[in-house]
Amino acid sequence: MNDTYLTIVGNAVDDPKMRTTGAGIPVASFRIASTSRRLNHETKTWEDHERLFATVTCWRALAQNVATSLKKGQPVMVTGRFYSREYVKDEISRMSYELDAIAVGHDLARGTSQFTKITRPHALTSVEVDDDGIPADMSSERIEVAATPALTAVG
Repeated sequence: MNDTYLTIVGNAVDDPKMRTTGAGIPVASFRIASTSRRLNHETKTWEDHERLFATVTCWRALAQNVATSLKKGQPVMVTGRFYSREYVKDEISRMSYELDAIAVGHDLARGTSQFTKITRPHALTSVEVDDDGIPADMSSERIEVAATPALTAVG
């Protein structure tokens, strides 16, 4: 399946709502609104045209950073996988638009922002290598695993 990637430039309609899945994965969501504007050459004024509202979903570290950094009304740019969903409400067929975000940022064409890099610990791993620098085959070694309630067989 081919995913459709889209970038929306607009304003955050609400503050991000943070939650955690049953597996402990952080998820943040907020809505973005984007209104196209056109210059009316007769009146020399800008006019608002069609509006697009989309729900943005962020996962893991992006979710935590968005929940900390983004506020309602701020100009934002969001890139992600685009989905449209049809549903029926009050016997009327409706359409919702969703963006599974891969990147979110403030729109610096309309303001300034202060960036703070977050450092998170990485998983520590080590691989034994042989004399030639090739990972050693350790499959014949027995690994001792302490019994825990999560690993105990039932039945």
